[in-house]
Parts: sequence; structure tokens; C-alpha cells
Amino acid sequence: MSKKNKNSNKGFFFSTDPDFEFNSDENEEMETLPANKQNLRVFIDRKKRKGKEVTLVCGFEGTEEDLKDLGKYLKSKCGVGGSVKDGEIIIQGNQREKVMDLLLAEGYSKTKKAGG
Repeated sequence: MSKKNKNSNKGFFFSTDPDFEFNSDENEEMETLPANKQNLRVFIDRKKRKGKEVTLVCGFEGTEEDLKDLGKYLKSKCGVGGSVKDGEIIIQGNQREKVMDLLLAEGYSKTKKAGG
């Protein structure tokens, strides 16, 4: 990857204005929505995992720390491993029903099953 792609200026690389300062919006922390306003989708995925199933939870809107806390809670209650990557919670195995029940019990009332 070139250095140009690593630059976080999103296309801005030069200004003739001597007082110009680039303000990036990436540094702002977004607030975590309340549990009853989160639109979470829970589905099973096998792609790029050598045929093994994982349960994915997508659609969480909030801070990375809150997402990690929710992922840790789900992994401990299901008794399996997993991770939190790219705004998704990955739980090993077909745990969709259990994850749905846990999320509904925690107040995530807009949780839906997605996929087959």
C-alpha cells in the first residue's frame, strides 16, 4: 500500500492558504446508542473459514470499548471463543439462538436474525 493511501486527509494534500488546518472527524468518539435503539443483526457465516460456522453480530453503533464489552459478555455466556473485528462480534460455532436470547434479555429489542 502506498503512503498516499495511508494518509488520513481523505484527498486533501495541499492548500495555498497559510492558515489552513485540516480537521479530521475520525478522532471524534461517537456515543453509544441505548440498547433498545440498537439495530443488531445476528447471522451465521462460513465464508473464508474452511467450512466452520461462526455467529456474527453486526450493526452495533457506539464506541469500540462498548462493542468489546458486549463481545466479551456474549463469549462468556456462550462458553466459546471469538473476537471483535471491524465493528462485528464473531462468536465461534452456531450460537445464533443463544445469542439472540442473550441480546433480548440485555434489552436489545431490535435484534433480528439475518441470512439463511
